Amino acid sequence: MPIASSTTTSSRLLSLLSLLQARRDWPGGLLAERLGVSERTVRRDVDRLRELGYPVRAVKGPDGGYRLEAGSRLPPLLFDEEQAVALAVALRIAVATGAGIEEAAARALTTVRQVLPARLRHRVDALEISAAAPDPQTDTATLLTLSAAIRAHEELRFDYRSPGPHETAERRRVQPHHLVARAGRWYLAGWDPDRAAWRTFRADRMTPRIPNGPRFTPRELPGGDVATFLSARFKGSAHADTWPCRGEVILNLPATAVAPFAGDGVVEETGPDRTRLTTGSWSWAALAATLARFDTEIEVLGPPELRAAFAELSRRAARTAANERGPAGFPERETPGGK
Repeated sequence: MPIASSTTTSSRLLSLLSLLQARRDWPGGLLAERLGVSERTVRRDVDRLRELGYPVRAVKGPDGGYRLEAGSRLPPLLFDEEQAVALAVALRIAVATGAGIEEAAARALTTVRQVLPARLRHRVDALEISAAAPDPQTDTATLLTLSAAIRAHEELRFDYRSPGPHETAERRRVQPHHLVARAGRWYLAGWDPDRAAWRTFRADRMTPRIPNGPRFTPRELPGGDVATFLSARFKGSAHADTWPCRGEVILNLPATAVAPFAGDGVVEETGPDRTRLTTGSWSWAALAATLARFDTEIEVLGPPELRAAFAELSRRAARTAANERGPAGFPERETPGGK
């Protein structure tokens, strides 16, 4: 009677574990067919996995079967090659998330890298990523507290620190809906019952109070999804993901010189050194100032509010220039590369 080698058994255990991780329930007969062994062998291999710490539960029913569940401790994990590379890359850029996990991520990356085959290790090492941690970072415990309140649909009570030289903390409450990472910072989006309006809060300025408030029924988020909602808020729009102030101008520059700095604006070449730019901002003054940075002649096509904003901006600039002390009051500045 042939006896399976330990290498064959180990390989089969890894295949069995991979199958159990791929779907929720596996009939015993189907597992035996996929592995090319008897159902009795499958039962023995399942017992071996349990001894290694994998919580494999037998599922009762006409077909019988097995299910891999969450356990009380972390057993050895199995990843295919693409998953292992993805995990290593994710750990390498984790420092840029602002979640305060950079040290743990670095240790985890070292652990993963040590067990990677040489060919995969070279792929990971060839990826050069310089991830700068944002400042300030959000405490991991705060992120977990916010996430727990979102899942439980419980009102969150917290102290919110305002920015500025004289930092103060205001007691607030919110019905939390989403926790989102954007540009290295974490934001909480939720409904403010005191102001009867949607609000966003920077998580690094929040200090949660214990316990949470009462449970609530979640409202529908404006815009339909949190990405649209947050993008609209950063544009100064209360609802749609569009700039509240949009204008159209002609710039005396080639389109190739405008496009890299146009952001989400629409660039259209109208001549060798003429470009139509349609773009927006959160205020007319901000839009005029943004367009002025192109440092060229500007023809405003519309609307009248943008033309009025340029006029007001020029008056402010004139008043600022009139208040200067003159050339004698300021030292000359050297241009880059010398005078």
